[in-house]
Amino acid sequence: MTFTELPVERANRLINHGPTVLVTSKYQEKANIMTAAWCMPASHKPPMVAVSIGLKRFSHELILQGKEFAINVPNSKLLKEMWCCGTKSGRTKDKFALCGLTPVVGKHIEAPLIGECLGAIECRLESNPLAGDHSIMVGEVLAVWAKPGVFEERLRVEKEEAQTLHHLGGKDFCVPGKIVTI
Repeated sequence: MTFTELPVERANRLINHGPTVLVTSKYQEKANIMTAAWCMPASHKPPMVAVSIGLKRFSHELILQGKEFAINVPNSKLLKEMWCCGTKSGRTKDKFALCGLTPVVGKHIEAPLIGECLGAIECRLESNPLAGDHSIMVGEVLAVWAKPGVFEERLRVEKEEAQTLHHLGGKDFCVPGKIVTI
């Protein structure tokens, strides 16, 4: 088999088509939303998830101070809102208002959930190992939420209202195609 070598800087774009998420954080009275494409499950027992966040991002600062965050899963209809959250800074702006999203009170954390999303995962920061110019924010899962009808043993991405966004790089995204079962 023949391969074409790619620049090492593009390794993430070869594997990075998991769902793009909106990470919410809060410390004292300041809440923020950031778009993140680098998110994954990290442990079954205890349940943990991880999201990679740049060291200079406002969300990085809020998560370290507040020791918590939420991972919110938008559907494809929230593309413009998700892009807004990823291209505007929350240091001086309220991204909920700016991007037209609704903060929702969670059960275990102060960081708001996003009412328009398919679901959310409330997390307590467990660790934040350094990974170059990012930290891997590892969170213990405290609660998991999903809108009615979009989750039955798995996210039902074959339903139009549950189609997630997957970042391919730059301004390019895709949504799930057909389901394949073995």
